[in-house]
Amino acid sequence: MASRTARKLRSKGAPSPDESLAPSRCRFCQTELSETFVDLGAMPPANNYLRPADLARMEPYYPLHAYVCEECQLVQLEEFQSPQQLFSDYAYFSSFSKSWLDHMKHYANNMIERFDLTDRSLVLEVASNDGYLLQYFKKKRIPVLGIEPAANIARAAKVRGIRTVEEFFGVNLARGLKEDGNMADLLICNNVLAHVPDINDFVAGLKQVLKPAGVLTVEFPHLLRLMSFNQFDTIYHEHFSYLSFLTVERIFAQHGITLVDVEELPTHGGSLRIYGRHEGTEAPTINVLKMREKEKAAGLASIESYKGVADKVKQTKRDLLRFLIGVREEGKSIVGYGAPAKGNTLLNYCGISTDFIDYTVDLSPHKQGLFLPGSRIPILAPETIFETKPDYILVLPWNLEEEIIGQMSAIRDWGGKFVIPIPEVRIVD
Repeated sequence: MASRTARKLRSKGAPSPDESLAPSRCRFCQTELSETFVDLGAMPPANNYLRPADLARMEPYYPLHAYVCEECQLVQLEEFQSPQQLFSDYAYFSSFSKSWLDHMKHYANNMIERFDLTDRSLVLEVASNDGYLLQYFKKKRIPVLGIEPAANIARAAKVRGIRTVEEFFGVNLARGLKEDGNMADLLICNNVLAHVPDINDFVAGLKQVLKPAGVLTVEFPHLLRLMSFNQFDTIYHEHFSYLSFLTVERIFAQHGITLVDVEELPTHGGSLRIYGRHEGTEAPTINVLKMREKEKAAGLASIESYKGVADKVKQTKRDLLRFLIGVREEGKSIVGYGAPAKGNTLLNYCGISTDFIDYTVDLSPHKQGLFLPGSRIPILAPETIFETKPDYILVLPWNLEEEIIGQMSAIRDWGGKFVIPIPEVRIVD
């Protein structure tokens, strides 16, 4: 039943809240959007970290309302900020996670062997960040080229000796790269496909720069994992899309790229790595057939399966707040570990600020001394934890649970415990 407020709005000729905020059409297939996936309210962009001087100013807040397309099942947000606003000066440096670097080093070695890459090959990475991955190819004397629009991060890559183009990727840039002879034997896109509002232009550009016998690999968080394990905090404004294999396969096929293989990965709470070739050059493996069936069995081809997500999200909010209130009423202290974008979605959706969390810490010196957007929790250096000896540490990048617990295991010396919030609140002694 419609709420009284919604009925009153409609009776006066105004659109309902859902109608007024819904993006008009799917960014892939252009179907009109009306079906809500989950509505997390309004919050600031998750990577808009605040300097001390910013605390006296208002922050911009935008709706964080995800819709699912009834035609292609692409889960997506409305575009409130352009990629230029979100990524031109970026706070995330990939090199500060040891587990991510290990993952990428293994990937590089595997790709070199699997595809016989040599000093005559070109490895091209879109959204190459600070050279965290391309450095491993360069060390093997394989030519590399990075595309990274964030100037501050591109500078860090160039210091590493990584040839880098500071531009946003799309068809126009791809044509220029092709004209200059920069076509890829191995074309890499890690955790960027979800970040592009014009997904058709992006994928069409990938086809342009892929050599006739080249291979494309793309990693992205798996929508099936988000839904199955309640990973709603991975929804934030710079992630325009949330991707299943079935939908991604359809997108790439429309642009003449066949997905010939797929792997499930543990990174980011559960990701997929897809392998693409020009249409007609290679048949899909059994892994592709199995992934299609797995997602269909989970209901991802049916709009009905997307409708239960919101209830799980609301329950997590209630459970986390219940725990934090109880701990604070006992006079115990709580701090955070990490300052990831996902943590900002969690804190802002749950209304958690310094009334619950004294501070958070982060390994990246680029974030230390800043404040989290919305919650305005200060970000300090990790050694602060050993000075203040809190009773609990809320692990915001829960996907790095093992790495963080290993780094901070000494908190057990004073009885400190870890709190893992996703998929449900869990205490680790």
